[in-house]
Amino acid sequence: MESWTESLIKKLGQDNFQKVQQTAIGIAGAGGLGSNCALNLCRVGFKKLVLVDFDTVSSANLDRQFYFADQVGQDKVSALKDNLSRVNPGLEIVCHKQRISQVNARELFCDCAIIAECLDSAESKSMLVAQLLPCVKLIVAVSGLGGWGNSDSIKTHKIKDNLIIIGDLESDISARPALSPRVNIAAAKQADIILEFIIKSC
Repeated sequence: MESWTESLIKKLGQDNFQKVQQTAIGIAGAGGLGSNCALNLCRVGFKKLVLVDFDTVSSANLDRQFYFADQVGQDKVSALKDNLSRVNPGLEIVCHKQRISQVNARELFCDCAIIAECLDSAESKSMLVAQLLPCVKLIVAVSGLGGWGNSDSIKTHKIKDNLIIIGDLESDISARPALSPRVNIAAAKQADIILEFIIKSC
């Protein structure tokens, strides 16, 4: 039977698979975007992940986040590490249960070449981009994924060579709820852009 690794090498090619395996990705926020983006990255061979989130799993998270009912009350970063390790036990995951701030952002992600921005508030998103943009190869952020339907409006916007924003740029989750289909579309796009970037430019 073909192994998981052999299957990915066949699909990506040996050189691309090695690039993916060697690149450290930072996941800023382990909620709907972060947990699902991390899952997609794991499934295409990324093994070096830095997970940062201060929160714990609640039952209200289960409609859109990659957690299970028996994990309610656990730290999100620890629960996500456990779930991802069920896909690939060979992952190298660093977990930080911390709130990301101007003071600690660079230190938390100092070993990461690429950051998936998966935070909730516009202020937190802007802060993270401002702190990390000068020192990483790529940030893939999200803005505008609330509600349902019209999923083709979730587009990729290249802001700078090392900053991409995914979303419709207008549907604020404070006015339109964050629901699993559009959250997962945005998270999958984040992972796909990261994969493409690694294959094309590293």
